[in-house]
Amino acid sequence: MLCTLGLFVFETNTAPLLSLERETKWRYESSARIGLRDAQQYVGPGKQSVKLKGILVPEVTGGAHNIDELHNMADEAKAWTLIDATGKVWGQFFIEQARETYTKPLPTGEARKIEFELGLLRADSKQLDNQVMGDINVQNNRATA
Repeated sequence: MLCTLGLFVFETNTAPLLSLERETKWRYESSARIGLRDAQQYVGPGKQSVKLKGILVPEVTGGAHNIDELHNMADEAKAWTLIDATGKVWGQFFIEQARETYTKPLPTGEARKIEFELGLLRADSKQLDNQVMGDINVQNNRATA
């Protein structure tokens, strides 16, 4: 296991990851001052995003159906828990974007290689409730159907 998002496990037979990239921002407001640089006031944490990048080779790893499952999770507009292989909980994240590139088609038309990038946006832990959190039961039922 490389990491999990909800019940979706990023591993060799689903969607192996090449990288996990995190960007964190902090918010400051400026106040103009005469003859001096603007004064800065820290006003709280800003946006935090994570990018997951990987490559699928359907003959060896998972296929396009795994990317479809991530799209289904994003369509729910819910936050999912991101946990890495060490057990570190990164927090609750919305799936904000997905990008795939399908290359090297087989004679059947299926891609021999699928590169993917998933953009996640950190949810504010103070706003999380059952309306915003991803429902693992729904995800599990979809997986067993």
